[in-house]
Amino acid sequence: MTLGRRVVRIALWGLGGLLVLGLTGVLWLRQSPYWAGFTLFTETHRVENFRAMDRIFPSRPVPRDGSVWAFNADPRPLPSTYRHDGAERELAAFLDRTVTTGLIVVHRGAVTHESYRLGADESSPFTSWSVAKSVVSALIGIAVEEGRILSLHDPIGAYVPALADSPYGDVTIEDALTMSSGLAFDESYHNPFSDINMVFIRAMALRQPVEQTLTRLKRARPPGTFNDYISADTMALGLVLESVTGMPLADYLASRLWGPMGAEASASWNTDLLGREFALCCINATLRDWARFGRLYLEGGAREGRQVIPAAWVADSVNPRTAHLQPGENPASSWTFGYGYKWWIPEDPQGDFLAIGVWGQYVYIDPVRDVVIVKTSADPDFDDNDHETVAALRAIARAAPED
Repeated sequence: MTLGRRVVRIALWGLGGLLVLGLTGVLWLRQSPYWAGFTLFTETHRVENFRAMDRIFPSRPVPRDGSVWAFNADPRPLPSTYRHDGAERELAAFLDRTVTTGLIVVHRGAVTHESYRLGADESSPFTSWSVAKSVVSALIGIAVEEGRILSLHDPIGAYVPALADSPYGDVTIEDALTMSSGLAFDESYHNPFSDINMVFIRAMALRQPVEQTLTRLKRARPPGTFNDYISADTMALGLVLESVTGMPLADYLASRLWGPMGAEASASWNTDLLGREFALCCINATLRDWARFGRLYLEGGAREGRQVIPAAWVADSVNPRTAHLQPGENPASSWTFGYGYKWWIPEDPQGDFLAIGVWGQYVYIDPVRDVVIVKTSADPDFDDNDHETVAALRAIARAAPED
């Protein structure tokens, strides 16, 4: 055999070996817990993944308990159109285009519309993404009512010693509630090394505790002066809740809110590899139970006359008073929606407010028309569709009968 042929044969054997190793690696990866992370947002997987988060990632159960807060039934058709950006648009086409997976409309305690798409049904646990931030806000309000948190003006470091010497040490609880901590935080999902993506990498790949992640952040501006979307603020509030309650977040949620509000199904809250809930996201619950959470805020925090969330807290949460939190073009805010205690106030305020999660998760409340709407989605253009979604949800709410 000539030297040339021998080199070619060695090269072919080497290439074959690399192919075998590569195939073995892919097969191992598909069976490993890391596969879901690689495919979580891919077009072929995300719809299914968003209703299987409790199975593909670690989670802690949020058991239901007690009687169910029942809905009546009053089926009515959805409006066929809505108006946005100066044009009349088809609602059905919008629901398709935004990859809607579930939609429920509740008017005066009765379900007027309920539909499921793309393989979902009434038992599907839809993930919240950042709608969980509004749940954390409710838990903070309950902890204040119970006397566990003395004042919203207290610094976070007073409750979380591990953050006392970090930039979060002197950030008040209220400034964290309103995304006004002043910390520098890159919320870009397209940058693999952004702060938001590194939160999950450090938690799920490096097993780093959340305190260690938060102490890495730097201050960009004085607290309480600018509204900027910073998921780390809600992580810090999660640590406050852990400290003052001595309970995992899921347990506090179950005992103080999920059971008392009359959920019909148990939920779950995704955790890191150390078993601690991601306070910034990822509560998994049925469409109807998300509607019950919205109904609590519609009813001023009460269920059938029993206060679950303090009424004053609900009012304060959706009525921002300081200039940097107001809706509309605002030089002291990074967005045109206003912001309360983890609740969004749309432009052209009409008394309505909503919780929003990435990929198109919405819990919308219109107290004037006594309407709650929940929309779950897997919308890849979610950032571009928030304003149009508000227009569509407002049209659905306006279609509710006034008599």
